[in-house]
Amino acid sequence: MATTINSVRGTSRRRFLKGLGAGVAALHAVPAHVLGGESGPAPSDKLNVACIGIGGRGRASVDACGGQNIIGLCDVDDAVAGNAYTTFPKAKKFRDFRTMLDELDKSIEAVTVGTPDHTHTVAAMDAMRRGKHVYCEKPLAHSIGEIRALMQAAREHKVITQLGNQGHSSNDIRSLCEWIRDGAIGNVTEVHASCDAFPDVYCQIGKLPKLAEKHDVPAHLDYDLWVGPAQFRPYSPMWVPWNWRGWLRFGCGCIGDWICHVVDPSFWALDLGLPTSIRAEVKDYDPKAHAEVYPRGTKITFQFPAKGRRGPVKLVWFDGSERVPRPPMLDQGQNAHGTGAVIYGDKGAMMHGSHGAGGVKLIP
Repeated sequence: MATTINSVRGTSRRRFLKGLGAGVAALHAVPAHVLGGESGPAPSDKLNVACIGIGGRGRASVDACGGQNIIGLCDVDDAVAGNAYTTFPKAKKFRDFRTMLDELDKSIEAVTVGTPDHTHTVAAMDAMRRGKHVYCEKPLAHSIGEIRALMQAAREHKVITQLGNQGHSSNDIRSLCEWIRDGAIGNVTEVHASCDAFPDVYCQIGKLPKLAEKHDVPAHLDYDLWVGPAQFRPYSPMWVPWNWRGWLRFGCGCIGDWICHVVDPSFWALDLGLPTSIRAEVKDYDPKAHAEVYPRGTKITFQFPAKGRRGPVKLVWFDGSERVPRPPMLDQGQNAHGTGAVIYGDKGAMMHGSHGAGGVKLIP
């Protein structure tokens, strides 16, 4: 019976159960805890999930799927993987996601991807080409071209996908959308968004003189697999396991890590779409000497055209050493969030923190 159900899972469990017809009546004789009932989903309603990248945010994805059947866990770094293998002892352990997808192909239904930015695309693409549904942590990929390729693959293979941006599910972001659409601050004209988190992670300029240093690869790490599709550079603890975020060949910098959390409320509420122009400004940054790392701070101005009932919107992003201007209507001693946004309308303003417009409020 289990083999038969597994063979049709790809079509639809609901369709399969509906097709049992009169035989469904026999299920009433089965104890409620077997079928799920009030105590949880029936075993046959659980997905078989394989997880690629199981440390940090990757581990959060694993734990979030803990109520499903986690059948495969993959990480190139045993130290980063931590106790995930012992927490889910029934899951098979892998270092190479390609091997996992090959070996468990017929059993896997969905895949989570929580690896460093530069390997998101190769992992998600391989899973989708096999018809697996994919949950991928943000940022979705390492370049616009990769993102377009992933979107096309999702359409071609007809799989369900989701990007990890947990703040999008908050109550605050919904309140913000309602306030803006109800005209609480009038017609929105400008948004100042910022992130001042982890400046020593996102800017690695000071580490460039150490690039010539040689280091042994730790035994717990398969460094070749960690590098994956990126241009190879010998191992360095300067980017493994955490600070890869500040190196161009591996991470997407501060804006790649945070803009989805900070700008998502404005993007959603105002239906911004694509900008007509983008202007990036930096200080003390040499594109040649600093080509492998990100600036100490950036100011990026996006111009969005009028759309529907709203007028044009200017959105300015500040990060690192570039700080968001203090809203003039704030009381003395108050400042905007270091990581958050201020939204200006022709009848007022509002500000909020990160991750789903946390703490959104009208100002003054």
